[in-house]
Amino acid sequence: MLQNPSHPKIGLALGGGGARGLAHIPVLEAFDDLGIRPHKIAGTSIGAIFGAGYAAGHSGEDLREIALDLFADSNKVLSRFWKLGPKRIRDLFRAGPVQFDPVGVLEAFVAEHLPSRFEDLNIPLRILATDYFGCTEVDFETGPLLPAIAASISIPAVFCPVRHQGRFLIDGGVVNPLPFDGLREECDFVVAVDVVGAPVPRSNPADISMLDSIFGSSQILMQTITAQKLKLDQPDILVRPQHDNTRVLDFLKAGAILEKSESLRSVTRIRLTELLNTTSKSIK
Repeated sequence: MLQNPSHPKIGLALGGGGARGLAHIPVLEAFDDLGIRPHKIAGTSIGAIFGAGYAAGHSGEDLREIALDLFADSNKVLSRFWKLGPKRIRDLFRAGPVQFDPVGVLEAFVAEHLPSRFEDLNIPLRILATDYFGCTEVDFETGPLLPAIAASISIPAVFCPVRHQGRFLIDGGVVNPLPFDGLREECDFVVAVDVVGAPVPRSNPADISMLDSIFGSSQILMQTITAQKLKLDQPDILVRPQHDNTRVLDFLKAGAILEKSESLRSVTRIRLTELLNTTSKSIK
């Protein structure tokens, strides 16, 4: 897939949202359907993973097959996580849930599908993380790829922070859950995919676990950040899957999540076509 010089430069922002981020795949497939290659991609959290995979040259269909294969066998998934468990006995007795090393998780699940450095990607990529003590956004565009993604996906209560150049980095969604800002500087148009979601009522209120409460609170905060950003600027195309009861860590439901988000492929394709047609007419 090549960038058509007659097309405007399109920036693609892939937001954070845990397992709901599988909805990025139909959007990427829509780009493939039209033969459009983004000029630049920005990704936060799960968006950093799919952004890196797409920037590395995998098609949307490739990423769909990889995701379905990774999560097809729950026993294999649990086995991989078991091997990544606490290395020290005392970690088992720490207060709160056990946290995983995000670099180890990426090495166990997706590293084989990615190059080692940003410079080896086919499409320029910006990955966002959060400086925990500095309370600021940290952007990565060069250097080792895996540590940058690991920092971006370091959801508190699930992953340990990533230590990088003297800073402790956590999930990029804490400061920028939908990273479409910044793409305007290099792109003519911006497409943003917001997969944060929001807490939805459950049939049994007692089914709301501690992690549900933590992740639901995070969703509310990220929704608030995005809403404020959208008051200042709007992407040319904003795509959102419907809110549902998909939990942040529901990756074993990959097939169902993809099925629910399938309509995003046609929606994105239609809106991209309209945008490009309108642009073409205005140039003439």
